[in-house]
Amino acid sequence: MKKHEISDAHIAVIGLGYVGLPLAAAFGQQLPVVGYDINELRIDELKCGYDRTLEVPEDELAEATRLEFTADPEELRKANVYIVTTPTPIDVHKNPDLGAIRAATRTLASTLLPGDVVIYESTVYPGVTEEVCVPLLEEISGLKYNEQFFAGYSPERINPGDKVHRVTNIVKVTSGSTPEIAQYVDDLYRLIVSVGTHSAPSIKVAEAAKVIENTQRDVNIALMNELAVIFNKMGIDTQDVLEAAGTKWNFLPFRPGLVGGHCIGVDPYYLTYKAQAVGHHPEIILAGRRLNDSMGQYVASQLIKAMLRTSSGLEGARILVMGLTFKEDTPDIRNTRVVDVVSELEDYGIAVDVYDPWADAAEVDREYGITLVEEPDPGAYDAIVVAVAHQAFSDMGPEGIRSYGKPDCTVYDLKNVLPRGAAQLRL
Repeated sequence: MKKHEISDAHIAVIGLGYVGLPLAAAFGQQLPVVGYDINELRIDELKCGYDRTLEVPEDELAEATRLEFTADPEELRKANVYIVTTPTPIDVHKNPDLGAIRAATRTLASTLLPGDVVIYESTVYPGVTEEVCVPLLEEISGLKYNEQFFAGYSPERINPGDKVHRVTNIVKVTSGSTPEIAQYVDDLYRLIVSVGTHSAPSIKVAEAAKVIENTQRDVNIALMNELAVIFNKMGIDTQDVLEAAGTKWNFLPFRPGLVGGHCIGVDPYYLTYKAQAVGHHPEIILAGRRLNDSMGQYVASQLIKAMLRTSSGLEGARILVMGLTFKEDTPDIRNTRVVDVVSELEDYGIAVDVYDPWADAAEVDREYGITLVEEPDPGAYDAIVVAVAHQAFSDMGPEGIRSYGKPDCTVYDLKNVLPRGAAQLRL
């Protein structure tokens, strides 16, 4: 079979979300790229130079002169390198949901030709590429793995809303199904990654490296959340403790908070699923997950207790939750745990308004059944929860935020947006 040459690469990026679009735009400045997504509205917007995720500005899309967008799977036949960047969420039972990655695999398999390379970037547990995806590729294409087609895995490291750490300046882990393909995949990514790559010895190693990155963060944040609960019972300010401890050179700067998003709150369940499949019950990882998943309930209960200590109480109370996206200054609402706080407060029979200028109202209603307010009512709220550290909220300052509340309003600052002493409660 003909040797794989980077100069001959014609790439198809399948899935144009927070991961796929930046990747397609970066490759599209140097190689021919087909950007494919099943969402036709998304494709139409991208053709007009608009990215609703706000990850790739219009000028960068314009610079990707060799990138074309399509919702037609027949256009994938132009490619000889396929990069799959579809989401890998969890289901209601917190088990891996591989539906999207399977669907993408079936789609590209029907156009696969001898010599083609399929690279996965979606977060998975070790073994998914070769144990789940490759058999599908073989079955549908009729081609033989590592003889007529090849595979690679290069985990995404996109940080939504981060304008400093981008796909081109974050070290990329790469891998391939044969030594030659491993080198080819590594060389391919080196075209766009200015800070270099790390070639893992196998696809499973690369898969495992990705899934533990966020598992490590999840466990560390769980520790901070548990400490926050303990210090609250002691009447000690957690942030004061962390600032003091942080003066030691090797103290890790994690902070307590709600753990959501497409990675940290999801990836550990992929690892624990596989761990249990091979006969090991993961104690620490699952304990961290349980603790982090319970923080919405904890925040709501702390707020309710604080409100009961005021003269207003709960009768006819209204609460304003400021921020719904899973992190600051991004429209990304995937797996946001702010909804846990909202749901818990509503269970007390309290009217809750949610305000987030970054979030798309239609998407929020579709995903969570929450109707965002366009602008909060001034002086109307008995309590305010600052749930997301949007810069717009920080710029409002304590007076601006408190202007939405009644004179005896209780403010819970989850993200330390306000100066010390400006809120009655904070994690």
